[in-house]
Amino acid sequence: MPRTRAITSRPQLPLRGAKLILTRSAGTARGEVRRVRRLGGTPLLLPGTRIAAPADPTAARAALTAALRVPICIFVSPAAVRAAAKLGAIRPGRRTRVVAVGAATARALRRHGVADVQTPVRADSEGLLALPALQPPLTRVALVGAPGGRELLPQTLAARGARVLRAEVYRRLPARLDRRHHVALAMARAPRYVLLSSGEALHNLPRALPLAARARLLDATAIASSARLARAAHAAGFARVEIAASALSADLVAAAVRAHRARQRRGPTT
Repeated sequence: MPRTRAITSRPQLPLRGAKLILTRSAGTARGEVRRVRRLGGTPLLLPGTRIAAPADPTAARAALTAALRVPICIFVSPAAVRAAAKLGAIRPGRRTRVVAVGAATARALRRHGVADVQTPVRADSEGLLALPALQPPLTRVALVGAPGGRELLPQTLAARGARVLRAEVYRRLPARLDRRHHVALAMARAPRYVLLSSGEALHNLPRALPLAARARLLDATAIASSARLARAAHAAGFARVEIAASALSADLVAAAVRAHRARQRRGPTT
């Protein structure tokens, strides 16, 4: 009998053919890059912000010490944990409840010795504000992070009766984009998906790009981490916006997968 060869087909990678523009702070998107590549996509690093040390480390250290003594202390990002650890040991008071914005921030805290950490189901300001511990009446709540960003959080906490203390342990500055970024964006063919987890990145990027590159960016499909950020993306000029389940890389990439599959079903001309 003639020999037959078994034919096996590899599963189609869900992001094959897609370009994913990653806008997290410079130097913080390594895990996101690996996730995109595993799913067959091509990552393009276009950071919207960069992280810098606080302008006054002594004042930042004192603010952090005070923040770790109030009833509720919220760390708003893994970067906030790393920056706080550079200022000194993270030792909350015995009666201080430590809250992390998401699982990655909680893991960073545990690496620095803070074992008892509470996290919301959804890794963003809305998720934090839904926590039972942050419902009124509130007394004092500390936010450990950078100036600006997540303004919904302090505003809502203050409206719920909290005295909000801020420990600004690092700064987020506009990223330094150069010709390499502009050329990479110009050469990125469709379909393109922009992962947005920060209002600051959304604010900075169009202003940092020359006109042609800005048009290229806004012609992509934005993947926003929340409905609030989706509205801001539309206002910034994105015509196509999808909403992810949260700001976690896994959720942003999953939303890009859904958008890419929908595009493939519609056909390449859409």
